Amino acid sequence: MRYSFHFRAIPFVATVLLVALGVSLGQWQDRRGDLKTALQAKLSERGGAAPLVVGAQPVAAEQVEFRKVSVAGEFVPSWPLFLDNRPQDGKVGFYLLMPFKIAGSDMHVLVARGWVPRYTGEHDRLPEFHTPKGTVIVTGVAKASVGKVMQLGQPAQVKPGAILQNLEPGQFAAASELAVQPFFIEQSVPADAADKLARNWPAPSLGVEKHQGYAFQWYALAVMALLFFVFTGFRRGTN
Repeated sequence: MRYSFHFRAIPFVATVLLVALGVSLGQWQDRRGDLKTALQAKLSERGGAAPLVVGAQPVAAEQVEFRKVSVAGEFVPSWPLFLDNRPQDGKVGFYLLMPFKIAGSDMHVLVARGWVPRYTGEHDRLPEFHTPKGTVIVTGVAKASVGKVMQLGQPAQVKPGAILQNLEPGQFAAASELAVQPFFIEQSVPADAADKLARNWPAPSLGVEKHQGYAFQWYALAVMALLFFVFTGFRRGTN
Protein backbone atom coordinates (compact mmCIF):
# COMPACT_ATOMS: atom_id res chain seq x y z
CA MET A 1 0.00 0.00 0.00
CA ARG A 2 1.29 3.43 -0.90
CA TYR A 3 0.17 7.08 -0.92
CA SER A 4 -0.01 9.23 -4.03
CA PHE A 5 -0.69 12.94 -4.35
CA HIS A 6 -3.64 14.03 -6.46
CA PHE A 7 -3.44 17.56 -7.79
CA ARG A 8 -6.76 19.42 -7.70
CA ALA A 9 -6.97 22.72 -9.55
CA ILE A 10 -9.73 24.48 -7.59
CA PRO A 11 -8.33 23.68 -4.11
CA PHE A 12 -4.89 24.71 -5.41
CA VAL A 13 -6.17 28.13 -6.52
CA ALA A 14 -8.00 28.61 -3.22
CA THR A 15 -4.83 27.67 -1.30
CA VAL A 16 -2.69 30.10 -3.30
CA LEU A 17 -5.17 32.89 -2.58
CA LEU A 18 -5.29 32.11 1.15
CA VAL A 19 -1.51 31.87 1.42
CA ALA A 20 -1.06 35.16 -0.47
CA LEU A 21 -3.70 36.83 1.72
CA GLY A 22 -2.16 35.56 4.96
CA VAL A 23 1.40 36.56 3.99
CA SER A 24 0.29 39.97 2.69
CA LEU A 25 -1.73 40.83 5.80
CA GLY A 26 0.98 39.44 8.08
CA GLN A 27 3.56 41.68 6.41
CA TRP A 28 1.18 44.65 6.72
CA GLN A 29 0.85 44.06 10.46
CA ASP A 30 4.64 43.71 10.71
CA ARG A 31 5.06 47.09 9.04
CA ARG A 32 2.56 48.67 11.40
CA GLY A 33 4.37 47.15 14.35
CA ASP A 34 7.69 48.51 13.06
CA LEU A 35 6.17 52.00 12.77
CA LYS A 36 4.87 51.78 16.35
CA THR A 37 8.28 50.58 17.54
CA ALA A 38 9.94 53.56 15.85
CA LEU A 39 7.36 55.85 17.45
CA GLN A 40 8.09 54.35 20.86
CA ALA A 41 11.79 55.09 20.33
CA LYS A 42 10.93 58.67 19.38
CA LEU A 43 8.78 59.05 22.49
CA SER A 44 11.61 57.85 24.70
CA GLU A 45 14.20 60.03 22.99
CA ARG A 46 12.16 63.23 22.96
CA GLY A 47 10.66 62.67 26.39
CA GLY A 48 14.13 62.64 27.91
CA ALA A 49 15.34 65.81 26.17
CA ALA A 50 15.49 69.20 27.86
CA PRO A 51 12.37 71.36 27.38
CA LEU A 52 12.34 73.35 24.14
CA VAL A 53 11.44 77.02 24.41
CA VAL A 54 8.67 77.85 21.92
CA GLY A 55 8.85 81.32 20.41
CA ALA A 56 7.26 83.36 17.65
CA GLN A 57 8.85 81.45 14.77
CA PRO A 58 6.53 78.77 13.32
CA VAL A 59 7.73 75.25 14.08
CA ALA A 60 6.57 72.16 12.17
CA ALA A 61 4.55 69.81 14.34
CA GLU A 62 6.69 66.78 13.44
CA GLN A 63 9.81 68.56 14.69
CA VAL A 64 8.48 69.01 18.21
CA GLU A 65 5.84 66.31 18.65
CA PHE A 66 6.21 64.48 22.00
CA ARG A 67 8.91 66.97 23.03
CA LYS A 68 8.73 68.76 26.36
CA VAL A 69 8.22 72.45 25.65
CA SER A 70 8.01 75.72 27.52
CA VAL A 71 6.44 78.99 26.43
CA ALA A 72 5.97 82.40 28.07
CA GLY A 73 2.98 84.61 27.39
CA GLU A 74 -0.65 84.98 28.40
CA PHE A 75 -3.90 83.15 27.81
CA VAL A 76 -6.59 84.63 25.60
CA PRO A 77 -9.57 84.18 27.96
CA SER A 78 -12.16 85.20 25.36
CA TRP A 79 -11.52 82.06 23.27
CA PRO A 80 -12.19 78.94 25.41
CA LEU A 81 -13.02 75.81 23.42
CA PHE A 82 -14.35 72.51 24.74
CA LEU A 83 -13.63 69.13 23.18
CA ASP A 84 -16.58 66.85 23.91
CA ASN A 85 -16.74 63.12 24.66
CA ARG A 86 -13.54 63.00 26.69
CA PRO A 87 -14.39 60.76 29.67
CA GLN A 88 -12.06 60.42 32.63
CA ASP A 89 -12.30 58.04 35.57
CA GLY A 90 -15.75 56.98 34.42
CA LYS A 91 -17.06 60.56 34.29
CA VAL A 92 -18.11 62.53 31.21
CA GLY A 93 -16.35 65.78 30.49
CA PHE A 94 -14.44 68.06 28.17
CA TYR A 95 -10.88 68.95 27.32
CA LEU A 96 -10.46 72.68 27.75
CA LEU A 97 -8.45 74.32 24.96
CA MET A 98 -7.37 77.94 25.01
CA PRO A 99 -5.10 80.02 22.77
CA PHE A 100 -1.95 81.31 24.41
CA LYS A 101 -0.35 84.50 23.06
CA ILE A 102 3.41 84.08 23.01
CA ALA A 103 5.22 86.94 24.74
CA GLY A 104 6.57 89.69 22.50
CA SER A 105 4.77 88.49 19.39
CA ASP A 106 1.43 88.01 17.66
CA MET A 107 1.97 84.24 17.48
CA HIS A 108 -0.29 81.92 19.48
CA VAL A 109 -0.29 78.26 20.43
CA LEU A 110 -3.30 76.20 21.47
CA VAL A 111 -2.91 74.89 25.01
CA ALA A 112 -4.85 71.89 26.27
CA ARG A 113 -5.26 73.15 29.79
CA GLY A 114 -6.88 70.08 31.26
CA TRP A 115 -10.08 68.12 31.78
CA VAL A 116 -13.29 69.53 33.23
CA PRO A 117 -16.42 67.55 34.16
CA ARG A 118 -19.70 68.08 32.37
CA TYR A 119 -22.85 68.96 34.25
CA THR A 120 -25.09 65.88 34.44
CA GLY A 121 -28.03 66.20 32.09
CA GLU A 122 -26.97 69.68 30.95
CA HIS A 123 -24.82 69.08 27.90
CA ASP A 124 -24.80 72.70 26.70
CA ARG A 125 -23.96 74.18 30.10
CA LEU A 126 -20.30 75.17 30.08
CA PRO A 127 -18.20 74.17 33.08
CA GLU A 128 -16.58 76.65 35.42
CA PHE A 129 -12.82 77.10 35.44
CA HIS A 130 -10.23 79.71 36.32
CA THR A 131 -7.73 81.31 33.95
CA PRO A 132 -4.56 82.95 35.30
CA LYS A 133 -4.09 86.56 34.28
CA GLY A 134 -0.97 88.28 33.03
CA THR A 135 2.25 86.71 31.82
CA VAL A 136 2.75 83.09 32.83
CA ILE A 137 4.98 80.22 31.72
CA VAL A 138 3.28 77.13 30.35
CA THR A 139 5.16 73.83 30.26
CA GLY A 140 3.95 70.61 28.72
CA VAL A 141 4.29 68.21 25.82
CA ALA A 142 3.86 69.22 22.18
CA LYS A 143 1.26 67.15 20.34
CA ALA A 144 0.15 67.21 16.72
CA SER A 145 -3.29 66.14 17.95
CA VAL A 146 -5.09 65.92 21.27
CA GLY A 147 -7.01 62.86 20.09
CA LYS A 148 -9.98 62.41 17.81
CA VAL A 149 -13.44 60.99 18.42
CA MET A 150 -16.18 59.95 16.02
CA GLN A 151 -17.84 63.00 14.49
CA LEU A 152 -21.64 62.75 14.60
CA GLY A 153 -23.50 65.09 12.28
CA GLN A 154 -22.13 68.36 11.03
CA PRO A 155 -19.15 69.85 12.90
CA ALA A 156 -20.04 72.77 15.15
CA GLN A 157 -18.79 76.22 14.22
CA VAL A 158 -15.45 77.10 15.74
CA LYS A 159 -16.20 80.13 17.88
CA PRO A 160 -15.56 81.25 21.47
CA GLY A 161 -17.13 78.84 23.92
CA ALA A 162 -17.89 76.22 21.24
CA ILE A 163 -18.38 72.57 22.16
CA LEU A 164 -16.54 70.59 19.49
CA GLN A 165 -15.84 66.95 18.74
CA ASN A 166 -12.43 67.54 17.18
CA LEU A 167 -10.19 70.47 16.33
CA GLU A 168 -7.03 71.08 14.32
CA PRO A 169 -4.79 74.16 14.77
CA GLY A 170 -5.47 75.17 11.17
CA GLN A 171 -9.23 75.20 11.79
CA PHE A 172 -8.78 77.45 14.79
CA ALA A 173 -6.44 79.77 12.91
CA ALA A 174 -9.00 80.18 10.09
CA ALA A 175 -11.88 80.85 12.49
CA SER A 176 -10.04 83.21 14.85
CA GLU A 177 -7.80 84.90 12.26
CA LEU A 178 -4.92 84.52 14.71
CA ALA A 179 -1.42 83.32 13.88
CA VAL A 180 -1.15 79.86 15.46
CA GLN A 181 1.60 77.29 15.83
CA PRO A 182 0.64 74.01 14.04
CA PHE A 183 0.59 71.94 17.23
CA PHE A 184 -0.95 71.78 20.69
CA ILE A 185 0.67 71.87 24.11
CA GLU A 186 -0.70 69.45 26.69
CA GLN A 187 -0.07 71.39 29.88
CA SER A 188 1.65 69.06 32.31
CA VAL A 189 2.24 70.98 35.54
CA PRO A 190 -0.42 69.92 38.09
CA ALA A 191 -3.31 72.38 38.06
CA ASP A 192 -4.05 74.61 41.03
CA ALA A 193 -7.24 73.76 42.89
CA ALA A 194 -8.63 77.16 41.88
CA ASP A 195 -8.35 76.24 38.19
CA LYS A 196 -10.90 73.42 38.64
CA LEU A 197 -9.01 71.32 36.08
CA ALA A 198 -7.50 67.83 36.04
CA ARG A 199 -4.38 67.00 34.02
CA ASN A 200 -4.30 63.22 33.92
CA TRP A 201 -3.51 62.98 30.23
CA PRO A 202 -3.79 59.45 28.79
CA ALA A 203 -0.49 57.90 27.77
CA PRO A 204 -0.12 57.09 24.06
CA SER A 205 -1.40 53.58 23.36
CA LEU A 206 0.93 52.12 20.75
CA GLY A 207 -0.18 48.50 20.82
CA VAL A 208 2.97 46.99 19.28
CA GLU A 209 2.18 43.59 20.80
CA LYS A 210 -1.29 43.66 19.20
CA HIS A 211 0.20 44.03 15.72
CA GLN A 212 2.69 41.27 16.40
CA GLY A 213 -0.14 38.98 17.49
CA TYR A 214 -2.21 39.78 14.40
CA ALA A 215 0.81 39.14 12.17
CA PHE A 216 1.32 35.72 13.76
CA GLN A 217 -2.33 34.84 13.17
CA TRP A 218 -2.18 35.76 9.48
CA TYR A 219 1.04 33.83 8.93
CA ALA A 220 -0.50 30.86 10.75
CA LEU A 221 -3.49 31.02 8.40
CA ALA A 222 -1.15 30.84 5.39
CA VAL A 223 0.72 27.85 6.82
CA MET A 224 -2.49 26.02 7.77
CA ALA A 225 -3.98 26.55 4.29
CA LEU A 226 -0.87 25.14 2.67
CA LEU A 227 -0.70 22.13 5.00
CA PHE A 228 -4.39 21.40 4.54
CA PHE A 229 -3.97 21.38 0.76
CA VAL A 230 -0.98 19.04 0.94
CA PHE A 231 -2.43 16.59 3.48
CA THR A 232 -5.83 16.32 1.82
CA GLY A 233 -4.20 15.83 -1.57
CA PHE A 234 -2.72 12.46 -0.67
CA ARG A 235 -4.76 9.40 -1.46
CA ARG A 236 -4.11 5.88 -0.27
CA GLY A 237 -3.80 3.31 -2.95
CA THR A 238 -2.52 -0.21 -3.62
CA ASN A 239 0.36 -1.51 -5.69
